Amino acid sequence: MNQACIVTATFTPLPEHYEEVKRVLMDAIPDVHREEGCELYALHEEVEGRLVMIEKWSSRELWQRHGELEPVARIQAGIKGLLREELDVQEMYGVVSSSYPESL
Repeated sequence: MNQACIVTATFTPLPEHYEEVKRVLMDAIPDVHREEGCELYALHEEVEGRLVMIEKWSSRELWQRHGELEPVARIQAGIKGLLREELDVQEMYGVVSSSYPESL
């Protein structure tokens, strides 16, 4: 697939570890931004206490490669045992229409 890959990764920290999980994610962002194909890697705070990383990759292949690199390993190690729920990752692709131009 030669279309941009949009990903959301939702982290649900244990309340007492919220800031620690947030710090682990924030610390990895500069390194991920330097990865080939990364167009967006931005952390958001959801109103119910979740942290959501919204990602955009130039291709599915480069997003999958991202999962094998050191920043992801560092995140996985840093959040181990700190989440209330399993990490939820959603991979998606835009439906081309007048409201979703191919350039996205």
